[in-house]
Amino acid sequence: MRNTVINLEESKIREVANAGMGRSDVLAFWFGESDEVTPDFIRQAAIESLQAGETFYSHNLGLPELREAIAAYTARLHGPVGAGRIAVTSGGVNALMLAVQAVVDAGDEVVAVTPVWPNLTAQAQIMGAKLKRVSLQPQGGAWKLDLQALLAAITVSTRLLIVNAPNNPTGWTLSRAEQQAIVDHCRQTGTWILADEVYERLYYAPSANGCAPSFLDVARPDDRLVVVHSFSKSFLMTGWRLGWLVMPPALTHHMGKLIEFNTSCASVFTQRAALAAITRTDEVTPRVVAHLKLCRDTLVPLLQGLPGVEVASADGGMYAFFKLGGYDDSLALAKRLVAEAGIGLAPGSAFAPEAQGWLRWCFASKDLSRLRQGVDRLASWLVAQ
Repeated sequence: MRNTVINLEESKIREVANAGMGRSDVLAFWFGESDEVTPDFIRQAAIESLQAGETFYSHNLGLPELREAIAAYTARLHGPVGAGRIAVTSGGVNALMLAVQAVVDAGDEVVAVTPVWPNLTAQAQIMGAKLKRVSLQPQGGAWKLDLQALLAAITVSTRLLIVNAPNNPTGWTLSRAEQQAIVDHCRQTGTWILADEVYERLYYAPSANGCAPSFLDVARPDDRLVVVHSFSKSFLMTGWRLGWLVMPPALTHHMGKLIEFNTSCASVFTQRAALAAITRTDEVTPRVVAHLKLCRDTLVPLLQGLPGVEVASADGGMYAFFKLGGYDDSLALAKRLVAEAGIGLAPGSAFAPEAQGWLRWCFASKDLSRLRQGVDRLASWLVAQ
């Protein structure tokens, strides 16, 4: 086995979850998913597909009608995007891996904005890339980008820039001006941009199109830009494992080859479910976003009221990222909170070394009382220390 794979760090989020899974007394907020079931009409579309006998392979790039629907959905948010730039993938994480495989060779330099979901940096390392981190900086509980530091880190030697915004775990979001500056700079250096925008609809600041700023708003179709999306978050479909890529037209055919050698294709019945979801998105996503905003506005003020807690209300995502004063080892702290307080949170060290001491709380809870109960448990634990 390759040493790169042997040396991969296991997920610290899973490590904490494994310590508490199966315990009915633990309030679990460790994974990035809602506890709300996928809407019935989406599930029914999959059932009807199976009953119709659609159990065979599909096109590598996805069902043509789903690609057309995704293109129309994207165009509604960001301007014209043709189906020839779309590939359907077996999950957002599969889309990310495919994008990295498409542009990164062993030894290439990859710059990543961190803290970030660990899969994004691990994928580049699996390909044998040299990873360079540019860290967001916490200011009053909010995480900010030093744009000039990022641009200085991206040189003609940088093959790929990885950016996740709205960001998991911090909730940090790029402005359109920052995106334009990044695109202009990467055109000069010849650097590819991999933009993980799966949380773009989970955006709570005022916006004309109901989503966070996207690189698609400022880039040209032929720019070296690959944007990743997923049905998981804003369509309540985490377990369905379906995502998509938006890419330059010249890359699409080659991406189809990569999909063939990875998964061949996404299953047809999940694509039928996705087609129902994206064509009826107004029946799902606005309600999901409104509820998540209520969850955020319930949880964050309660955390801010606890002694020694550093946290800010983020404009995007589904997480409160906070720090408890006096606790520097976030993995040990997360495990203690499972064992001693019955709260399941993700350790900040899972996302970057600079997030040591921080904790991520997924607030996507159907029942707001679970969030309040979790804060009560944390408050009682703090008093007992």
